[in-house]
Amino acid sequence: MSTELIVPTLGESITEATVSKWLKNIGDNFEADEPLVEIETDKITVEVPAPHAGSLKEIKVSEGTDVEIGGILGILNESKGKTPSPKKTENKEEKIKEEVKAVKVETKSSPAKSSPSARKIAEENNIKLEDVTSSRSDGRINKEDVVSHLSSSNKTTNNKGEREEVVKMSKIRQTISKRLKEAQNTAAILTTFNEIDMSKVMEIRKSKNQEFQSRYEVKLGFMSFFVKSVVKSLQEYPAVNAEIKDENIIYKNHFDIGIAVGTEKGLVVPILKDADQLSFGEIETKIIDLSTKAKDGTLTMDDLTGGTFTISNGGVYGSMLSTPIINRPQSGILGMHNIQKRAVVVNDKIVIRPMMYVALSYDHRIIDGKESVGFLVKVKELLEDPSELVLGI
Repeated sequence: MSTELIVPTLGESITEATVSKWLKNIGDNFEADEPLVEIETDKITVEVPAPHAGSLKEIKVSEGTDVEIGGILGILNESKGKTPSPKKTENKEEKIKEEVKAVKVETKSSPAKSSPSARKIAEENNIKLEDVTSSRSDGRINKEDVVSHLSSSNKTTNNKGEREEVVKMSKIRQTISKRLKEAQNTAAILTTFNEIDMSKVMEIRKSKNQEFQSRYEVKLGFMSFFVKSVVKSLQEYPAVNAEIKDENIIYKNHFDIGIAVGTEKGLVVPILKDADQLSFGEIETKIIDLSTKAKDGTLTMDDLTGGTFTISNGGVYGSMLSTPIINRPQSGILGMHNIQKRAVVVNDKIVIRPMMYVALSYDHRIIDGKESVGFLVKVKELLEDPSELVLGI
């Protein structure tokens, strides 16, 4: 008996995808729920699993070809094997989780412990995954590990010695280009700047990090302070959390904060849902989870859906100052930058303080200068005196 392998529904705004990699060849056998093909949208890369045990009879859509949602990817031969019950699947997943927890820190990893995107890049560049060093504690290889290995190899030897290389833009890169240009063409983008003395935040991190890490099993980072301060500032200046739709302004009574994450394929913005209801520990934990999924290429549509305001941290790359572009249909984005010790005047005395420049890019059609400056000043005040963030008053 033959069945069709269908492109699954990936979200309301997704109408097509690109077949990036077939994980099985014609005639190969597979078990139920085993990944058969990898498809890429303008936001995420996902694996399409087998609906039952069987073998791959026919490939309908070749690699690099676009296909509509609901389209036929291939034809499957169904075997007489039974589909595993949900209970067995759950038990198997729990066993895998326990095995992962028991794994010690490794420098090498087997091909089985690698993300789909890592395997794809490795295969395209004739790299053995056994030769790639993992940067993760569980030994799993992600895209960045393979890219780092490839970059290191290229420094040693240049096989082709070509002066130029033409590479087709990925779906994600095409969408990033399109949306950034649309934002510039549609919104009246203006940027206002300020600087923040990070002394108090750094003191709290230094004195409380060990206790924080013992409680939440994650480090106390800067991002939780910024998320907290942004949410409080958005509550005071609701226009910065709003958006324009046709001739209406939609004011959001929820605070879903996008956290810009750079990946090998480009910038993605996973969403920290209901950030106003999260503790410092929950914020740091969720940010790490989303960042890891972004770099591994395992983000879901739910992770990327929504968002009322975005925070972008160029400081991790050493940026001193920038003018970030808003993430449509949002009306504002906060740019964080590198912390540098600078001479500043405090109480008529010149002192050395760790300072950060911050930038707020906003849509001037909906946000006035008074609101934008007030918002950024509020963020500054909250970070320079974090007692309101910590005590919640």
